[in-house]
Amino acid sequence: MPGLKRATLTFDNGPDPGITKAVLDVLRRRNVRAHFFVLGKHLVAPEGRALVARAVAEGHFVGNHSFTHEVPLGDDPRPDAVAAEIAATDELLDPLVPGPKRFRPFGGGGLLGPHLLSRAAVTHLVERGFSCVLWTSVPRDWVDPEGWAARALADCLAQPHAVVVLHDIPGACLAGLEGFLDTAEREGIEFVTDLPVSVTPILEGEIVGDLDALVAAGVEDRTAHGSMPFRR
Repeated sequence: MPGLKRATLTFDNGPDPGITKAVLDVLRRRNVRAHFFVLGKHLVAPEGRALVARAVAEGHFVGNHSFTHEVPLGDDPRPDAVAAEIAATDELLDPLVPGPKRFRPFGGGGLLGPHLLSRAAVTHLVERGFSCVLWTSVPRDWVDPEGWAARALADCLAQPHAVVVLHDIPGACLAGLEGFLDTAEREGIEFVTDLPVSVTPILEGEIVGDLDALVAAGVEDRTAHGSMPFRR
């Protein structure tokens, strides 16, 4: 029966002039809406901003995935990392995306852990009303563009609501995307845009989940009590 399982598709690291356009074409043909978490460095060019505008116009959600995608914020030693990665990207997104604000941290291969966020990043996200969006399925399409779909399908069938990370970049999900959607729909998976609370530990500026395992401890935290005091 359709709808027994639900899945939210998310696409990271774009927009790419060729790939993102083709992904949007597939999603439009299939009437599927998704989330795109974009890099600020790709929004400097008019082509990147035009793809974001198209995604928004076609009913997709667009969020911030840092500017450079080089060092996870919890590992970034720069004192201005939040300004350089989150704020700089947000400045480019603001004229294009009406909101709400969403941020997906860089996981370094889809890993969850204290490398994802810094204390400064959490403060920034809370003060500016962001939601922080994590994931439950990383089928590694950028490593295995032919085999990712089977892993994504297995994850979707194993979870009541999977949040799948794909990539709208060359050599990743595009070739297998339409086939994946065909198979998933035959299996009764419903594609939705809402996000389970388990993947949004910060929701519209409010900490609603336990962040201890996701935020790098500062020196004072490691010496005083060893854990981050970020809990619901």
